[in-house]
Amino acid sequence: MKMNYKISHPSKIVNCNIDLPSSKSISNRLLIIKYLAKDNFKIKNLSNANDTKILSKALNSLENTININDAGSSFRFLTSFLAIQKNKEFILTGSDRLKKRPIKKLVQALEKMGSKIEYLGRKGFAPLKILGKELKGGAIEIDGSISSQFISSLLLIAPTLEKGIDLKITGKIVSKPYILMTLQLMNKFKINWTWEENIIKIKRQSYISKDYYVESDWSAASFWFQISSLSKDCNITLNGLKNDSIQGDKRILKIFKNLGVSSIFKNEQLILTKKKITSFPKKINLIENPDLYQPLKCTLFANKIFAEFSGLETLKNKETDRVSAVKKELKKLTKKRAIETYNDHRMAMSFAPMCLKFEELQINNIDVVNKSYPRFWNDLKAAGFIISQESG
Repeated sequence: MKMNYKISHPSKIVNCNIDLPSSKSISNRLLIIKYLAKDNFKIKNLSNANDTKILSKALNSLENTININDAGSSFRFLTSFLAIQKNKEFILTGSDRLKKRPIKKLVQALEKMGSKIEYLGRKGFAPLKILGKELKGGAIEIDGSISSQFISSLLLIAPTLEKGIDLKITGKIVSKPYILMTLQLMNKFKINWTWEENIIKIKRQSYISKDYYVESDWSAASFWFQISSLSKDCNITLNGLKNDSIQGDKRILKIFKNLGVSSIFKNEQLILTKKKITSFPKKINLIENPDLYQPLKCTLFANKIFAEFSGLETLKNKETDRVSAVKKELKKLTKKRAIETYNDHRMAMSFAPMCLKFEELQINNIDVVNKSYPRFWNDLKAAGFIISQESG
């Protein structure tokens, strides 16, 4: 039975000290690097998000059939990783929603390098039958407008390929900071690369092992920026974030500055306090940071600010069609109806703070937060939110 929560905050004044979850995006990339490196190394502060647990389990077992449920990045990273496991055959599958998320462009790129992959259902979608073999690599093209994870998936295996990779990215590149994150992490393990115009080149070389400490997640921090903006007053301390982070979602520092959030780094802590809302841009492009759409759109709605969004093309292929889902649920806020989460962790975490403006709300299927931020509800309680269970 799915659990639902009634959530409210009587005072609307939020004072708390929060240990943010470690970055799922960094953790998942590190797991692939760890299994491609010749020597073992320790990943410290590895994310305990469901997506990361699923990927870790898959890499540790490498069973013939791997079900990654709804872990989209794990699905994409494993597609390339399994394709280079010589003389082994795998079936890679997932949830009903994952089977609706496209994989065709990544499979085509791998096939051009010599991979043998078969669709077991609808063409272009999971489940996949993958016959692992030694791939040559070389010059290939991939469409950059569908998913940056396709590109990251190929880059992570590139150093192991006989000819490395000359990857030409065609079209508009979405979520570019995530591609840069992949390359910067690879460089931490001594992989050299070049990115000139739309071509990324990586020669054959070896990952050099070293222990790595995972920083906290800026995407998770976005919900606390939202809470700060919607509160009457606040003093929120967020632990584990880096001022020189490789995560693109650090952009929230600038975006929420215009939404009444003052942020200062002090002694490796980020302190959020309340200030007056200033003029917000009429247009905002999130092509590099689409994960910020839900908390930002909800914050603007609650503050009665209109802005025209662009760069949202990839959101229809996430855990749900995020633009459509947000639009539908925002209409419920004035009618005191339950908020549906569509099996999407970011829907739950973006709508919970809305009780600061719309009084008590019901959030359905609260366990979806386990995908990226398992302690989210506990952290809200520590911040003074009142949470009670409703049967569903």
